[in-house]
Amino acid sequence: MAEMGFDWDLGKDRDNQEKHGVPFELAQYAFADPDRVIAEDVSHSQDEKRYFCFGMVGMGVLTVRFTIRGSTIRIFGAGYWRKGKGIYERENQIH
Repeated sequence: MAEMGFDWDLGKDRDNQEKHGVPFELAQYAFADPDRVIAEDVSHSQDEKRYFCFGMVGMGVLTVRFTIRGSTIRIFGAGYWRKGKGIYERENQIH
């Protein structure tokens, strides 16, 4: 994923910032965490596969919802959610 670029809809970014306080520009950093966890979002994958990235950003675990289009990671949601933190800690065996 290191060679992939990032993209997002500016309106969704603005909405996400208002709702969850996280700009998509910041969400990119979850992918830089060497201990990040990538999981398929099987409940929302319909026309294209969707994924979650759980990665440490700042002092918390950020959950990023995204899809892959060619060589681009398209972000469409991000937030500091407890469920994502739990998955990250379980997968990285953090107690």
